[in-house]
Amino acid sequence: MLASIAKYRAAFAVGLQSNLVYRWNFAVRGLFSLFHLVVVFTLWGAAFAGQTAIGGFDLRQTMTYFVIILPLSFMIGAFNEDYQISEEIRNGMINQFLLKPVNYYAYRFSVFVSARLVSGLLVLLPLALAFPFLKDTLVIPDDWQWRLALGLPAMLLSAVVQFTIAYCFGLLTFWFLEIQSFVILSMAVEVLLGGQMFPLDLLPTWLFELSRYLPYYYMMYFPAAIFTGRLPLSEIGSGLAIQAGWIAVLLVIAQVLWMRGLRKHTAVGG
Repeated sequence: MLASIAKYRAAFAVGLQSNLVYRWNFAVRGLFSLFHLVVVFTLWGAAFAGQTAIGGFDLRQTMTYFVIILPLSFMIGAFNEDYQISEEIRNGMINQFLLKPVNYYAYRFSVFVSARLVSGLLVLLPLALAFPFLKDTLVIPDDWQWRLALGLPAMLLSAVVQFTIAYCFGLLTFWFLEIQSFVILSMAVEVLLGGQMFPLDLLPTWLFELSRYLPYYYMMYFPAAIFTGRLPLSEIGSGLAIQAGWIAVLLVIAQVLWMRGLRKHTAVGG
């Protein structure tokens, strides 16, 4: 057991060192994300002109939601894991994992966690610099202690959901030489139904209720809604259960793709 943990701890350490080499890339990306916030503030400020609330939430609550979404995207978002997995399959680098007692999913997840740790910490720097200018536009829920306690596990589960979806798309390389079209389609749906473009509670009621049973709901919107008070505490427990259920389903899909993909794989290179 300890030996198994040590393997993935080593993978995490290597991934951490690798990502620290590109720390300035993450820092600059985080800095430029602040310009995205400026655009969001401008557009939603115009949308709220002449009215005090949209969808039951005022401007400060809406701005708080988007400010939370920014660090979440760096802390738990799967940026290019699908392409990295695809590249390892195409160039034969995956062969080394077939000859060693290493679980490929666990290895890739260890590297994913190391990357999100670096990018997540670095995005906090520009946010800290911008906080004096943002604080008057933000609002903290009165029950923030409970929301923090429930939001952190939701955030961790969201990371697993996002990574596993990216992992599954990466494994499609066993069947398709190029997966870009699949990834772009998934990203488009994720941005729309994951709450990155707008809070999902602004959708028509029937579509919002439908989205709650899809995995994309639990990628960004769910933890952000918990932290910002858009989701009642009474609904968080059922949300965590559905989120865990989706993880179980996605892990089964990932294992099926892996086992069937290996049957088609020709071990060349590596």
